[in-house]
Amino acid sequence: MASSRILIAIAVLAMVVAPAFAVEHIVGDEKGWALNFDYQAWSEGKEFRVGDKLVFKYPEGAHDVLKVDGAAFQQCAAPATAEALTSGDDVIELATPGRKWYICGIGRHCEAGKMKLAITVLPERVESPASSPSGDEAPGPNSSSAASRIALPKYAAWMAGFFGIVFMIMV
Repeated sequence: MASSRILIAIAVLAMVVAPAFAVEHIVGDEKGWALNFDYQAWSEGKEFRVGDKLVFKYPEGAHDVLKVDGAAFQQCAAPATAEALTSGDDVIELATPGRKWYICGIGRHCEAGKMKLAITVLPERVESPASSPSGDEAPGPNSSSAASRIALPKYAAWMAGFFGIVFMIMV
């Protein structure tokens, strides 16, 4: 009986902790999705992976977010079929690897205000958070070690502690 409780506790813990490895990228950090910000510079050095999320924060009605292709990105012109995100707190889950392009379709915000973001999404993470860099790679801000890529949500530590206590009670 105790062994089945242990297995259940481990399964529940795995379901809670696994999604914690996704990174939520606030586009533009504290500046948000705004005019006259260099989003290319912002994205440099960041690693975007399948499962991560882009969060576009801006005053509702002031901007929008359009996912476009490379040609539309270069021309700052969204196809008529492009659906604009307009909530001011738009979340886009990066579901597939490859190049992704986003622009603001309001007025001339893309051209004049540089409201455009191009990123490359890599395959999802497969390392464990405890893994360390290989011997030929020095850890640092651009290191590909799992620890430098994983941003745990604020509640993850609390959840891990909670399920640890539940696990101890069940044993």
